[in-house]
Amino acid sequence: MSPRRRARHAARPRVPIVLAAAIPAVVLGGVLAWRLELWPVAREDALAAPSPSMPSQTTATATSPPPTPSPAPSPQPANTAFEGITTFRGNQTRTYYGSGPVPMHPRIAWRFPPDGSLCSTSTDQHDAREWCGTGWTGQPNVLVGEHGKIEVRINAYDGAYHFLNGRTGEQVRPSFQTGDLAKGSASSDPDGYPLYYAGSRDNLLRVIALDRPEPTALWVLNAETSVPNPVWNNDWDGAPLVVGDYLLEGGENSWFYVIRLHRGYDERGRVTVHPKVVLTVPGFDDELLASLPDSNVSIESSVAFRDGVAYFANSGGLVQGWDLSRVLRGESKAERVFRFWTGEDTDASVVIDEDGFLYVASELERFTARASEVGQLMKLDPRRPNDPLEWSFPITERGLEGAGGAWATPALYGRMVYIATNYGDLIGLDRRTGTERWRIHLAGPTWSSPVPIDDVLLQGDCGGTLHAFDISEPFREPPELWSLSLGSCIESTPSVLEDMIWVGTRGGGIYGIEDRKS
Repeated sequence: MSPRRRARHAARPRVPIVLAAAIPAVVLGGVLAWRLELWPVAREDALAAPSPSMPSQTTATATSPPPTPSPAPSPQPANTAFEGITTFRGNQTRTYYGSGPVPMHPRIAWRFPPDGSLCSTSTDQHDAREWCGTGWTGQPNVLVGEHGKIEVRINAYDGAYHFLNGRTGEQVRPSFQTGDLAKGSASSDPDGYPLYYAGSRDNLLRVIALDRPEPTALWVLNAETSVPNPVWNNDWDGAPLVVGDYLLEGGENSWFYVIRLHRGYDERGRVTVHPKVVLTVPGFDDELLASLPDSNVSIESSVAFRDGVAYFANSGGLVQGWDLSRVLRGESKAERVFRFWTGEDTDASVVIDEDGFLYVASELERFTARASEVGQLMKLDPRRPNDPLEWSFPITERGLEGAGGAWATPALYGRMVYIATNYGDLIGLDRRTGTERWRIHLAGPTWSSPVPIDDVLLQGDCGGTLHAFDISEPFREPPELWSLSLGSCIESTPSVLEDMIWVGTRGGGIYGIEDRKS
């Protein structure tokens, strides 16, 4: 197994013992407040969202003219009191990609760190290896405050959470060091609390306060001890999702959690949480385990949510929908309302469109009969649980280690769905029919998820190049607007906001990219 995949899939696998859901009683209460604290090391520069309770170098090449964005309704971010990208793919349905304009004459504005690389050594049952930079999915949080100040928050393979000035790349608060690789994506509180929700390969999911002189862990959840039988691993890859006062997260221990946060402030005005795990459900079932040759059923995707139902998939290919309506009202009962098996490892996040359809991308490693039947990109209708498959699309071309399919999360934009594959293809499909309209081959594997904004599609490849394509005419093969070399595999997903792009690479650095004309 390659270093990239080994870090995600190979740790301390286990064999399941008891398949049961533990549903503790819900603790009622909580205090709501609205505040966004950026850069608490200099409190006079703190940025506050409106609150009723608290006052408030490489060369780019351009090959065609920029498109003229066409007006179209677009999904909104989870955060409403301030501008920003607070979680992987920006909102509860994983369909917000940021906002333009996208730089049309890009240049690297800064690299963090300016010298050296973000690296650490991590050990699994295979061996110890050095890991550098940021990996899958690795999308930065980007928060905009007063006077246009921007903070970029990102986890890295040096085992730390980093907090940077989005304009300059300078640290705006000390890094928070964990005990192992800080993988995947994290989330900032969308309601304005100065809280950061992030995991690590050191077993722990953390709630971090950002209104102290240094980032401070207020609460941790241990993947090893928080459920009766952790099955596969102890990492936390998915970006936690805040829904009201609840946190939804899936772990590589193969369990899904609902956590009541009880956010508030103390008498000194400092943010507080008193979390309580109110629901745990297994991401697997007996039928799934009987269908697999192994026990790799970890949840590595970021949970999606719509109309009271949480959707997630696992490495055994099981896609589930759990109705949490009663739990989110303070009751104790959840109901599984959707089950679909892709037959293959499904680490990409479920994406939900405006009509409630699900888009699911899976890998192709086990080469099961089921995977041949349903393909590797699917559109599903959860309102037809017995026959949900609207269309399916095969992605059989093999790339890294002979695997096909996709690790990237699909992107929806207008009439199209975009997917990047392990082989290195970027494919545009008709969202209604699943018909392929075009494909472009890049340096694979392309695990970075596509980012469409203002008729521009961004895609990173493993040759280290960030590409921008003109998708103003959706059914034609898009011409390349520009390409920018960052020197090392771009496995993470970029964030775009305020005429800038932020992304990390496996070469050890995080980059801020601006328009040359800015």
